[in-house]
Amino acid sequence: MPAADLLVIGGGITGTAAAIRAAEAGARVRLIDAGVNAGSDANAGSLHVQLQSRFIRLFPEQAPNVEASLPLYLAAVREWERLEALWGPFDLVRKGGLMLAEGEEQLRFLEGKARREAARGLAVELLDRAALDRLAPWLGPQIVGAELCRDEGKLDPLAANARLKARAAALGVERVAGRVVALTAAAEAATADGARHRADRAVVAAAWGTGALLAAFGLAVPTRAEPLHMNITEPAGPAIGHLVQHAERSITLKQFGTGQIVIGGGWPAEARGPGRVPGVRAASLLGNVALAARLVPAIGGLRVIRTWAGMNTTADGKTILGPVPGAPAVTVAVPGDAGYTLGPLVGRIAAEVALGLPATEDPAPYGLARFSA
Repeated sequence: MPAADLLVIGGGITGTAAAIRAAEAGARVRLIDAGVNAGSDANAGSLHVQLQSRFIRLFPEQAPNVEASLPLYLAAVREWERLEALWGPFDLVRKGGLMLAEGEEQLRFLEGKARREAARGLAVELLDRAALDRLAPWLGPQIVGAELCRDEGKLDPLAANARLKARAAALGVERVAGRVVALTAAAEAATADGARHRADRAVVAAAWGTGALLAAFGLAVPTRAEPLHMNITEPAGPAIGHLVQHAERSITLKQFGTGQIVIGGGWPAEARGPGRVPGVRAASLLGNVALAARLVPAIGGLRVIRTWAGMNTTADGKTILGPVPGAPAVTVAVPGDAGYTLGPLVGRIAAEVALGLPATEDPAPYGLARFSA
């Protein structure tokens, strides 16, 4: 194939954002996407900013990486607002996020977490039950308090993805189907079907597949696919304006402008290999919606109209962003925890780094030297 100025490997939210930024700067962009199991195409993702209790519980050794990155999350939400103003609507709402407590021990956990977040610039406060009754009267009676993070919000990933992909196409981004199996320091990529793609520069935005591609450069990047469960209900009456989480249990709950409620937040799904969509587990379906109904009793009678699974990416909790050591033609863009939130900003910065443009945010704290052998 003819050479491009920039190859983007991976067509999820991060790769799409990188392609848009590069094309807007005048680059000829070819985006190569496997088209299977794109995590950000699974209708999952919100505007997460505060530390997620699920992540702290499952990966305590990685929590400091996320905590140090909290200013990047604030910048990422601003980037989402910028994109919606230009190319939306994405059904983006920023009324804040509530992390709920059902007992005194959970409240103490939230108090400590809020102090750490406030030190990083987040707008957080602790609410007692009386305050919650005024703000969120739809909560169950067992909720004793909550942390409110005013920086958080929600959006419709399907709408956002469709509009941003349309923007990339309008800019002339060439989208090619293929699974990249090898990449050279000269930004030449080979796909599983034997095709070769050449460019001056490359951005690797391949989510959990990134580690395998970077092994050839002597980097041990521990990206891993994590299959997770999701549900969506029929339209509901309660007006849930906030992103809802829990201080101890795995859940994310949000309501679209259509009235439908999306319920997820880290319940496991069944891995079926890299070339197949993950399968749904009955235990996750039942446990996830039962917890949602306990926290918000008014939705307990709703029908779940669809349940599905998608892939999350885990590494070390911290965004992976910047040129490959010893291979400056290759730039990596893998968002940290809450990758959909970070994706557009990380993709934009990666394109700027790759093209030698001034970066929107400093990528230095997220560089790849930490993975060198």
